[in-house]
Amino acid sequence: MSRFQIAPQVAGLASYQPGKPIEETKRELGLDDVIKLASNENPFGPSPKATVAIAEALSELHRYPDGSGFHLKRALVRHLAAQGHTKTPDELVLGNGSNEILVFMMRALATSGANMVIGWPSFVVYPIAGQAAGFEVRRVPLVDYRYDVRALLEHVDATTRLVVVGHPNNPTGTYIPKPDLQRLADGLRDDIVLVVDEAYFEYADAPDYMSGLDLERKNVFVLRTLSKAYGLAGLRLGYGIGDKALVGYLNRVREPFNVNALALVGGAASLDDTAHVERSVRENARERARVGKAIAELGFLVVATQANFVLVDFRKPAMPIYDALLKQGVITRPMSPYDLHEHLRISFGTAAENDRLLRALGTVALGTVRA
Repeated sequence: MSRFQIAPQVAGLASYQPGKPIEETKRELGLDDVIKLASNENPFGPSPKATVAIAEALSELHRYPDGSGFHLKRALVRHLAAQGHTKTPDELVLGNGSNEILVFMMRALATSGANMVIGWPSFVVYPIAGQAAGFEVRRVPLVDYRYDVRALLEHVDATTRLVVVGHPNNPTGTYIPKPDLQRLADGLRDDIVLVVDEAYFEYADAPDYMSGLDLERKNVFVLRTLSKAYGLAGLRLGYGIGDKALVGYLNRVREPFNVNALALVGGAASLDDTAHVERSVRENARERARVGKAIAELGFLVVATQANFVLVDFRKPAMPIYDALLKQGVITRPMSPYDLHEHLRISFGTAAENDRLLRALGTVALGTVRA
């Protein structure tokens, strides 16, 4: 029991648990060779253009970064225009990862008695940040690992201020087909913000996948990141796209200099390196198909994914399997914080890393390693 007077909505929170680091695993288990397939990182690293730009910026680290993100925002405007979306810098907000922008949104919208609606399971930061901001968080169960749009809308009422969906969704890798995403947007009042979290947007290639930007509604706000396909997870850089009036309010609650100088220059350079992103997406698509098929052939349930990870249902408690894989130097992600106690989320690595994963899973499936 704390002696401090903690806000009730914070006192009951569980903290976010990140993926287990490689060095920690080596140290704890005495292993020399460990691969991490736990945090949906890009196995091909950052763009070479980004590393050059970052190296050139190192001598200026005694200066504060550009708090407005002038050059990065203009690079994003060009990037979005190439995708067919005409935006202005005033419609963009930058964050220390896209989830920080979601926190800004919650700070700006949370009022006494307000609620937000999410699907569950979805990114665990949604309920953590929502509850911390003071929202009543309404969790709507997914059906067959997918969002149930009708149920989401049924949980919306007069006090709803925010609806958040992952698209593709973490941890399931599923997405909302175009007609359903349109139906969700059409079913919300204009004063309810629909946040479409597109952290894995670059990896989605389903014919009926549609970006939230295509909805062209003032109350739709899209989150994206350069942590995944762009390989800048260590720099923590995300951006949000939405109505400039709403973005203006988000900037009021944004901390000064929330994006560091290296992220600003590295992000701008990464956006210019289309070859690196195209390779990352292409290799992921190939490994996604190969690895998913191989895991299914081992007898485990594989959830169809549009992301750079796969959710696997082992139909029995997953922690012993997680531990068995860990002892073989393969870090995956337990899903108990998502109420998925028989599942692991596994990121796709390089072909060689994925081969090692499949061998390790094979030993578990055959029972040659106790799980």
